[in-house]
Amino acid sequence: MPPSDIDRILAEVDRAADEIVDFAARLVRIPTVNPPGEEYETCANAIGDQLRAHGAEVQLLPAIGKIEHTPRHPRINVVGRHEGRAQGPAIHLNGHFDVVPAGLGWTRDPFGGEIVGDRLYGRGSCDMKAGLAAAVFAAEAIRRAGVAHAAPIEISGTVDEESGGFAGVAWLAENRWISRERTKAVIIPEPFGVDRVCIGHRGVYWFEVVAEGRIAHGSMPYLGVSAIEGMSHLLDLVRDELGPALLGRVTAMPVVPEGSRHATININGIEGGQQVDESPSPCVADRCRVVFDRRFLLEEGLDRTRAEIAALVAKAQSRMREVRFTIEDRMIVEPTRAPEGAPVIAALTDAIARVVGRPASLVASPGTYDQKHVTRIGGVPQCVAYGPGELALAHQPDEYCSIADIVMATKVLALAVLALAE
Repeated sequence: MPPSDIDRILAEVDRAADEIVDFAARLVRIPTVNPPGEEYETCANAIGDQLRAHGAEVQLLPAIGKIEHTPRHPRINVVGRHEGRAQGPAIHLNGHFDVVPAGLGWTRDPFGGEIVGDRLYGRGSCDMKAGLAAAVFAAEAIRRAGVAHAAPIEISGTVDEESGGFAGVAWLAENRWISRERTKAVIIPEPFGVDRVCIGHRGVYWFEVVAEGRIAHGSMPYLGVSAIEGMSHLLDLVRDELGPALLGRVTAMPVVPEGSRHATININGIEGGQQVDESPSPCVADRCRVVFDRRFLLEEGLDRTRAEIAALVAKAQSRMREVRFTIEDRMIVEPTRAPEGAPVIAALTDAIARVVGRPASLVASPGTYDQKHVTRIGGVPQCVAYGPGELALAHQPDEYCSIADIVMATKVLALAVLALAE
């Protein structure tokens, strides 16, 4: 890129700094809480209005056909497009605008969008409405600078990432709004920091195990079979055998934080027997259900992961044959990683070095985000995450994003997008 083009774009971001932060704050003030999916249409319209003001062609896209899309809580996605000099696949910036519930412990209004010093506070300020604002104004800085680009530039705001993204990016990919034919590269401004590019994420095997025994009178438990007792054998095996084995497995992917380079398993919840808050009834528990969250590594693969769980359940079964165990899959996400030497990585690392003034770090995410749908459904391998904010602040009380980082990330995104769109 000619240095004069770079200078003009960076200057336009600086001039727009107050607009960028104001737009991010306005998005934070829209309580797009998921679940259940509040105010999605309001937020999609706000993003669409901003994109139209920037000269983009805008589409509001309800996720028709998805069970999450209901009259009470419609799932509305928005896509804006700036045409380039040539026809061809677009450079696509995608950000989700749903946020998790505020939770307890706040000292500020979770949806106040307060600006205090160098910080924008509020639920979603870090994860990831600041990143979405940076994406919108990265494209706008290129337009205001009058710098021509060959490839089209698209910006999308999508729903439901916090619950899997199936009515959001997955729906866009299924309906070919993001696809191998239409899309050259995708950048998702998740909050990994202004000097880090996230190249992928671990896999998820989310499943439940049900143990079924036989009910009996609690005064004669020997006449029944306790499903809870049966499940305790599986929990012992998870703690004593699987857990230590997973600690010995380390991925070559640069997953952060360091502890998440290991394979992990978490017990999400347990349900069994009578409700403990109700009046007691003298019964042996005939059913117990446990939900597990197994995060697996690229090197492990899904087949090995599932087989290992099945073998562990079979071992628990052998310890208490009167209990019947079944496994039900809840959610499966394969690990994903951008290709080595991908142009989208090079464009971002070059822009980070220029804007931030230090080399970029390549990292991978401990959890999943919408890259999974871009690559698996859309068939677009050139996908990474880059955006402002500290990952550790996501979903926390008094969540915030640094204003300086928002502006800096906007500059990086603008230069990277232009390099990819040439």
